[in-house]
Amino acid sequence: MSTPLSQQHIGERIAELRKKKGLSQEDLATIINMSRPSLAQIELGNRSVDALELRRLSLALEFSLDDFMSQDFVIHDDVGKKSKAKSPKQAERISVAKLQVEKFKNVLLYILERCAGKPNVGETVLYKLLYFADFNHYELYEEHLTGATYRKLPYGPVPHRLDSIIKQMIDEKQLQRVKTEYHGYPQTRYLPLEKADLTALRASEKEVLDRVIEAMSDWSAATISNYSHKDMPWLASKEGEIINYELVFYREAPFSVRNYDINSDDENSEA
Repeated sequence: MSTPLSQQHIGERIAELRKKKGLSQEDLATIINMSRPSLAQIELGNRSVDALELRRLSLALEFSLDDFMSQDFVIHDDVGKKSKAKSPKQAERISVAKLQVEKFKNVLLYILERCAGKPNVGETVLYKLLYFADFNHYELYEEHLTGATYRKLPYGPVPHRLDSIIKQMIDEKQLQRVKTEYHGYPQTRYLPLEKADLTALRASEKEVLDRVIEAMSDWSAATISNYSHKDMPWLASKEGEIINYELVFYREAPFSVRNYDINSDDENSEA
């Protein structure tokens, strides 16, 4: 007798099938008449799926229920080929982030223009502001802001290649590095020597940056670090690995920055 699939395995299979078809969680939730948070919980393995929901999923994702529930189920590369071609937005949403160096420099300069005068904004706070700007933008628009990749390190998410970019900006006299002390601890700060090119930033991108700066730039290094360590992308990643942008779609309050339409199923239903 075969062993029943665990909720975790069912969730992983649904998530992989959804991504193969180029659907966002919100897209699939709408198709099967389910709230996005409920679908997110299913994909995380935290919620079971009843027979009717599984049937709707099989129709939307085009899989055989018998095959899906077998232990040796394999998701082939041709899944979803019969569906409509992916839109550019969908293709971007499941793509690997590609660093846009000039965009990253302008984002960094813009944050420093707004925050460099604050005594708490050393490297630790700066890294977290960059992280939340990138990941909040991705959750809102399903598009990369700078395309930077972030690695999970013990002291927080750190953008890959940041050291080389900062060195280049210092050499080009765009930034100045300053070593100082803050509350008795050594601190590395960066001062902007030129203004960001705002024409390189869309209004929506600048709005995301402004919100992050207004919400978090006055936080201490300890406060913003502790907060980042409770964000789902950080929690769901392994030590030392690249943090997957897709994990923003598993966020819950207070980290989620996107307003999702909540259907009545499983969500605050009234007796």
